[in-house]
Amino acid sequence: MLNPNPMTDVRRPMSVSRMLVAAGLLVVAAGCRQDMHNTPTAQPLRESHFVKGVSSARPLVEGTIARGTLQDDAAFFTGKSDAVLVDALPFPLTAEVLDRGEQRYNIYCAPCHGVSGNGDGMIVKRGFRQPPSYHVDRLRTLPLGHYYDVMTNGFGAMPDYRAQIAPRDRWAIAAYVRALQLSQHAPASEFPQEERDKLSKPAAAAAPGGHK
Repeated sequence: MLNPNPMTDVRRPMSVSRMLVAAGLLVVAAGCRQDMHNTPTAQPLRESHFVKGVSSARPLVEGTIARGTLQDDAAFFTGKSDAVLVDALPFPLTAEVLDRGEQRYNIYCAPCHGVSGNGDGMIVKRGFRQPPSYHVDRLRTLPLGHYYDVMTNGFGAMPDYRAQIAPRDRWAIAAYVRALQLSQHAPASEFPQEERDKLSKPAAAAAPGGHK
């Protein structure tokens, strides 16, 4: 019950422990500042707030290589061996490699070079600069490393495709380009004897009306 006579109400003094708790809370409250709520953070590649005139991103240790990017095979990653273009795949040629090369070629190369490699792709028909046909003598005699190098570094009006096409796929495309060239310029000596016999026979004359 409340004391009906406030004049006679006697309050007990605050204990020492409560006083210490209250003092501690005041100290903590006084120590809180707004920047504790909005903690400063380092923005990548911006000037450091800790060291003036220095980027917030620390420079990499000399010789650092990102995981999965070690290029310890010069011929595989550049298409050259001692600055000389290589003329062989750095891995076995299989049907799967050619299938992969055809797929990647149709995605990245055919829009300009054409499906058959004649330089008549769709963007050429719409006004883009026409590349030379893969079937001219100059390009048919170039080593495979040339095509890999062009895909890696670009050539003339063609930009590089190193970001879009993985190294192994570049080699697969180069192999497929050589297959396109052989499809129109394969030497007769490469055919089986029965096929060579067919080639040596004259074509049958067509009968009147367009039928043989």
